[in-house]
Amino acid sequence: MPRIERTADVTWDGNVARGEGSVTGETGAFTALPFSLPSRIGAAQGKTSPEELLAAAHAGCFTMSLANELSSDGTPPGHLDVRCTIVMDEVPDQGHQIVGSNIVVRVEAEGAPEDALSAVIERAHASCPFSTLLTNAGVEVTIERG
Repeated sequence: MPRIERTADVTWDGNVARGEGSVTGETGAFTALPFSLPSRIGAAQGKTSPEELLAAAHAGCFTMSLANELSSDGTPPGHLDVRCTIVMDEVPDQGHQIVGSNIVVRVEAEGAPEDALSAVIERAHASCPFSTLLTNAGVEVTIERG
């Protein structure tokens, strides 16, 4: 696989407490997604946050890894549902940190033996670059079947 680079641009106006920003993907796949501190730590009010974007990235990466592992086993997925929740909390003497990434996955793959799915999911976790990044950073990554 070739080296992959993707870019996003952020604009911000004002101070952190009352300011607002937006994030745009260079590809044009998303544009001017608004975010702010109040929407980050309170009610989202239709705005995103860095944590939500990280959750989307981890879920997307894990889903592709899982589809690959299932296909490699000869049981390509018919349908996958993956939900990722990123947890940020205050860590003593370190401030706010990402401490968890919790994935819930539902798998529909005809012919995939039920008892083998746990091993396939674990291989998908091990081959997912975002899982690796988070795990190496000390984040607890949990995966459960829903």
